[in-house]
Amino acid sequence: MNIKLVVVGKLKEKYFKDGINEYAKRLSRFCKFKIVQVPDEKAPETLSQAEMDDVMDKEGTRILAKIKDREYVIALAIQGDELTSEQFAKKIQDLTTYGHSDITFVIGGSLGLAPKVLKRANFELSFGRFTLPHQLMRLVLTEQVYRAFMINSGSPYHK
Repeated sequence: MNIKLVVVGKLKEKYFKDGINEYAKRLSRFCKFKIVQVPDEKAPETLSQAEMDDVMDKEGTRILAKIKDREYVIALAIQGDELTSEQFAKKIQDLTTYGHSDITFVIGGSLGLAPKVLKRANFELSFGRFTLPHQLMRLVLTEQVYRAFMINSGSPYHK
């Protein structure tokens, strides 16, 4: 099984890197896990809607270039489906049962994901209606992927 995160921008904070590295190390017993970073588009603080659309489109092109046809894509989006940890674990288990051994999660930049990325996604996942920094979302997602594998293996970690 291959789990990939395609994310916009670099991770700068050491504490986020340390947390993600810890869960990535733990995940290595269950899957091949990797994070692919694409550059974020530099943009001024205030943008018109057309400029925002252009930024998202450019980031979206970079994201899509990192996704292969066979990959099952889960886009993180506020408007996506909210799942419990148990439901998320079952989704991952069901995907592998039905032949999806390459699962790719996508986390957009500060403006979100371009419509073309959402169109490519097989599933949209929401971690709630909060707006979270995408650096923090990487850590939360990595932990939840690890938690899903632990749930599926019957481990007490989840309790």
